[in-house]
Amino acid sequence: MEVNRLKLVAPVILMFNTATACAQSSVTLFGVTDAAFEYSSKTASSKGGNAGKTFALVDSGVGPSSFGMAGKEDLGSGSRAEFMLVSGISVADGSFKSSNGNFFGRQAWVGLSGPYGEIKGGVQYSPFFVTLAESDPRQYSEFGSALELYISNVNVTGAFNSNAVSYTSPELAGFQGSVMLALGGQAGSFSAGRQWSASLKYQNGAVLLNAAIYDGNSGGTVQTLFPSTRQFEGRTVGASYTFESLTIKGSFVNYRVAGSHNDNIYGGGIKYQVTPSVNVNSGVWYTSDRDDTANHSLMAAAGVEYSLSKRTVLYGQIGTVSNHGDMKTGLAVSDLGFLTGVPGTTVGGNLGIRHTF
Repeated sequence: MEVNRLKLVAPVILMFNTATACAQSSVTLFGVTDAAFEYSSKTASSKGGNAGKTFALVDSGVGPSSFGMAGKEDLGSGSRAEFMLVSGISVADGSFKSSNGNFFGRQAWVGLSGPYGEIKGGVQYSPFFVTLAESDPRQYSEFGSALELYISNVNVTGAFNSNAVSYTSPELAGFQGSVMLALGGQAGSFSAGRQWSASLKYQNGAVLLNAAIYDGNSGGTVQTLFPSTRQFEGRTVGASYTFESLTIKGSFVNYRVAGSHNDNIYGGGIKYQVTPSVNVNSGVWYTSDRDDTANHSLMAAAGVEYSLSKRTVLYGQIGTVSNHGDMKTGLAVSDLGFLTGVPGTTVGGNLGIRHTF
C-alpha cells in the first residue's frame, strides 16, 4: 500500500518542482518598429558633392527598428543567469539595418548578475557608447543627435563590440563603474582588434555626472558590414540636472581617429515632459577639428513626441547643420546619404510613428 502511495505522490511532487523551476526563469520576446517620412534639402553624392533634395520613407526615424529576446534564471541569493539577443531590422525593406549585416548583430551576450555586480560575454555596447547616450538630450535619436556625430567619426566601432567581456559594479554611494575588454582573436597578435573601455558615473537625486574612455585598435578577425574595429581613442564627460519635468544636459567628447582627424564636440540641450503624453527635446552640437580649426560644424535639432498609448508614439523632428572647411557632419542615420554632410547649410525633418511590442 505504501509503495502505491509513493507512486501516486511522486508525479505530483515532480510537477510541483517543475512548476517552481519555471516560475524562477523567464524568456521575453520584444521589439520596436519605427518608420518616417524624411526630407533633406541636401544629400551627399558618391563624390561628396550635393546630389539635391530628398524626400523618402525611411526606417528608424527616431530609434532603430529591432527585435529580440531576453532571458533570466534565478540562481538564489540574489544572483541570476541572463542572456540577450537583439537584431536590427528595416521596416522599409526588411534588411538587417542597424545590425551590421548579422542576424543578432546588435547584442548577443550571456552573463551573471547579483549583489556584486554584473559580468557579460558576447556582442555588447561599450561603456563609452552607453555614457554618450546618457548625456544626449535627444536620447540618441537617429535624426539630429549625438548618435550622428558618433557614427560619422568612428562608424559603429564601440557600439557593437564583438568578442567582448564586461563588468558593471553595483551602485555604491551613488557611484557605479563599468569596464569592457574585447579581444581581436587574431593569432600571433594580441593587440590586433583589441578594444577596451571604462566608465564611471555618479547619481544623486536630480544630479548625474559621468565620464568614459575608449581605446581600440584596428585589425582582428571580426568581419562586419560597417567598420567596427576602426582605430580611435575616445574621451567624454557629461552632466545632467533634472528639475521636476525638465532635464538639462551637457557634454564634451573627443574622437581621435588614427590617420584621420581629432574632433572636439561640445553639446547640450533640454528634455521636457510637457504632459504625460507629450515630450519635447532639443540639442545643439559644435564640432571642431583640433588639427585644423577651419574644419568645424554646428548642428541643432528639436523633436516632439505624442504618445497615443504606452506602446505607440507619433513624432516630428526638425534640424539643421552647417559645415565649414572639410567637415562633413550629417543630419541622420539612414540609407539615403544623410549621414555624410555636404558643405554649407542643410535643413531637414521627419514625421513618423514608433510602436513597441
